Amino acid sequence: MDQLDRRLIVATQTGLPLVSKPYHALAEQLGISAGEVQSRLLRMLERGLIRRIGAVPNHYALGYTANGMSVWDIPDQRVDALGAQVGALEFVTHCYRRPRSLPDWPYNLFAMVHGCSRAEVEVKVAHIAALLGGEYRSHDILYSSRILKKTGLRIAG
Repeated sequence: MDQLDRRLIVATQTGLPLVSKPYHALAEQLGISAGEVQSRLLRMLERGLIRRIGAVPNHYALGYTANGMSVWDIPDQRVDALGAQVGALEFVTHCYRRPRSLPDWPYNLFAMVHGCSRAEVEVKVAHIAALLGGEYRSHDILYSSRILKKTGLRIAG
């Protein structure tokens, strides 16, 4: 990573400019072309220096105030295959496997669901249950009780 890559990371780590042509705005800020901004970002993605470029919506601002992490006790030999099916659902925003902590925590599959109400989240979780059929032993929904500021690693300018 050279100094220009570092400056580009610093310029984008809190988000792309909210303008119609964000790469052009970054190019102007950094004194390079928009094409170079794009090619540098792509190269950093390919090299693993950055993980992704994507939108991070504020669910609360969009009206999705019920946020439920559905947790599932799935047989270990089936959790990867079933997790892939659950993660492919349009309304599941995060889906991942985590270790159990027996005897108190039997859950090994986590699927985040957002809704405008808890009733809406429960309908979506019922859809997951139907998809899983009889292949889960138990499940629960853990609702958010407060908003946490989510940020990734930041480097100083």
